[in-house]
Amino acid sequence: MFNFQFPFFQTERINKGIENGFMTSEEYILEQIKEFESSIKRRNMIKGYEYFTGRHDVLLKKRTAIGIGGEPTEIHNVPNNRIVDNQYRKLVIQKVNYLLGKPITLNSSNSKLNKVLKEIFNADFDMTLKAICEDSLNCGLGWLFTGYDSNGNFAFKRINPWELVPIWEDSEHKALSYAIRFYDVVNYENKKRITRRKIEVYDRKGISRFYIDRGKMVHDGKEWFTPYFCTSKQGYGWEKIPLIAFKYNHCEEPLILRVKCLQDGLNILESNFLNSMEEDPRNTILVLKNYDGENLGEFRQNLSTYGAVKVRTIDGAMGGVETLSIQVNAENYKAIIDIFRKAVIENGMGYDAKDDKLSGNPNQLNIKSMYSDIDIDANNMEMEYQSSLMKVIWFVKQHLANTGRGSFGNIETKPIFNRDMLINESEAIDNCIKSLNIISKETAISKHPWVENLEKELKRVEKAKEEKIGEQNLHKPQGNNIQS
Repeated sequence: MFNFQFPFFQTERINKGIENGFMTSEEYILEQIKEFESSIKRRNMIKGYEYFTGRHDVLLKKRTAIGIGGEPTEIHNVPNNRIVDNQYRKLVIQKVNYLLGKPITLNSSNSKLNKVLKEIFNADFDMTLKAICEDSLNCGLGWLFTGYDSNGNFAFKRINPWELVPIWEDSEHKALSYAIRFYDVVNYENKKRITRRKIEVYDRKGISRFYIDRGKMVHDGKEWFTPYFCTSKQGYGWEKIPLIAFKYNHCEEPLILRVKCLQDGLNILESNFLNSMEEDPRNTILVLKNYDGENLGEFRQNLSTYGAVKVRTIDGAMGGVETLSIQVNAENYKAIIDIFRKAVIENGMGYDAKDDKLSGNPNQLNIKSMYSDIDIDANNMEMEYQSSLMKVIWFVKQHLANTGRGSFGNIETKPIFNRDMLINESEAIDNCIKSLNIISKETAISKHPWVENLEKELKRVEKAKEEKIGEQNLHKPQGNNIQS
């Protein structure tokens, strides 16, 4: 057993149970993992990730018919296409790139701090944050671990949301009391493949590592406990647990819950349409006259399986074969598919890049109208991410203080999201020119669509201005005027 502090809001029953020996801290952790593994929340996380990677429910679809006895019976001799038209993935990528398509800007009043922040929040961090943003959308929240790598460098690591059980200190899920991570690893012992469950417990002091052996938690190696960082003689922990949650919304609700039924309907519609096209001979049903009768169950099953109907006339005299033609109306399918695609976009709060508003030469008002839904959703997401990034910045400032690179705790630092939105460049440039006499040159330049780095652009403008003055002085007449 190891010393472990449980959050203050846990029920008295659990606390007394631990004190009286009914449940050890290890048993409590295993119970938390068991509950999380079987929870609807985790199933939704995995389902969101599966749909993002193209593993939709339609891939399990079977063709069935009402068989003898009125029970559904699977039929195998008919086309059974399973088409995935992954509009959900498109939605996720749209939202990630709209919010994080351009790197985040971190501004403070201290130039030294700004320089250090640019070094730490580099391209690698941008890629990690985009991956976490995908987790936020697919799973409701994503997790970032801040700490030191094997080389002693301050680094960031993404953790799969479905592997981490957060134990919150408050009902609003703002601060962690501790966290439990569980995952499976594959080892080979005596040429046998063995899957072993690993467990990591994060608290304010460090990380405790275990593995499961015969249903019990066992210390994983001699150094099963590691502090978050060490000096030459001693290990230390942070004042806070270095796990930061990046939430899609305050409910931690994944995007898949909004659009799954619509995405499934779209997949089924397209699959059924292709089935109908491939099943062209089945569009013609054979009517066999006076070739034996059949009971109702056999009739329904044979109609679906063989595309034939056996009937008997009153006198039973005339035999023969006739056909019934069934036409597949492609326009009906197309109309319904378009309705479902638009419904996915609207319910998922995305945008349609092929919208009629963008035909010809769209003005900025039409463009903003197209982006209105995704912009509203991004506003909520940005507020959650602002709060999370401030927590990340706190750890960065602690790292800088611990390594003697400066104390910046009292300096306000604000993350700025540079959203990636389509604009009408000609209109934007014209507005910048017209605003020069109203706003500062710096503000006008910052809004120019061709400017990527404001500081560099201001230096270029100043340099060009100095060169122009130099050229004017060079061509200016020299000496005194001579009057005759």
